Amino acid sequence: MSNPAVTKDKRSTKHNAYTLILNRIGIYAVIILLVIIGAIVAPGTFLTVDNFGSIVQAVALLGMSAVGISFVVYSSNFNDMSAPMTISFSGMIAVATLGLGFWPAVILGVLAGMSMGIVNGFLIGKFRAHPIIWTLAFNFVMSGLVRWAWSGRQIYPTDTAANNPRAAELFISISRSDILGVPIMVVVMILMFIVGQFILTRTKFGNELKIVGSNYQAAKLSGINVTRSTITVYLIAAFCAAICGIFLSSMAQTGAFFLGDGYDFRGVTAVLLGGMTLAGGKGNLIGVFGGVISLGMLTNIMNLIGVPTFNQWFVQGLVFLFIVWLNSFSDRKLGKS
Repeated sequence: MSNPAVTKDKRSTKHNAYTLILNRIGIYAVIILLVIIGAIVAPGTFLTVDNFGSIVQAVALLGMSAVGISFVVYSSNFNDMSAPMTISFSGMIAVATLGLGFWPAVILGVLAGMSMGIVNGFLIGKFRAHPIIWTLAFNFVMSGLVRWAWSGRQIYPTDTAANNPRAAELFISISRSDILGVPIMVVVMILMFIVGQFILTRTKFGNELKIVGSNYQAAKLSGINVTRSTITVYLIAAFCAAICGIFLSSMAQTGAFFLGDGYDFRGVTAVLLGGMTLAGGKGNLIGVFGGVISLGMLTNIMNLIGVPTFNQWFVQGLVFLFIVWLNSFSDRKLGKS
């Protein structure tokens, strides 16, 4: 006899050709659409090698941050809302310690960012703190501490490395240097995507993370150390954010508490646009790379047609809302949610 208290889910799971296409080729269909739109609204400007090179360079920092956020999303921890301060804090520590030399400053900057990842991972992994609430609160705490430590001021490489001008010069130049004509930032971003994709798809940790993201309790019962996995994903996210912060401070030629603003939502937008879901355990970094590029193309098109910056943020917000809905809709139609 059936239990009358149990209500059968009557929502349709029928799918059509459009749903299948969306699921199979995903973000790269969006990229093709953006290429067509760009060619129409900005003929002679959009479809050039220089413009596409500018797009990739413009999203390099976002790409670095998105790689780290991908691991957090994949593990079903939603997002790292402390990414903005991890970026800012890493850059400020690197700038502040340039008097010790270029490499010591870079290493200290990365370690500073990763220390935030350890705190996040331990509290969320060990004590099951809510990932959104905790990382958002931690972001505010670190923002207050950083503002207090430097009295709300920006710091400059030429000042902090007055006794070591060569270190300041190297630091400022890294965001403007290239390898065989390819900007170093782009090279680093691509390497991060390659290594990240390998970790997710070709390692034991990646396989375990898929189980953790898909079903936390099942992962725990199967003997996977979910606490260690959670700490690791936040360490990876913090490492990627720290590298992003060092390049960003180099580009701005300053260390400031506000440099990382917006990278949390822009990063998770790229991740979700690339096919990952907030439910976890789905997607890969090939798709996320497409998400990063598509956001860059969207911004580039808006710049070419003269859309004001504040309106661009409005459009990106709408894109974020749309892809969250579309992501859920597509999964539901394919019987995956």
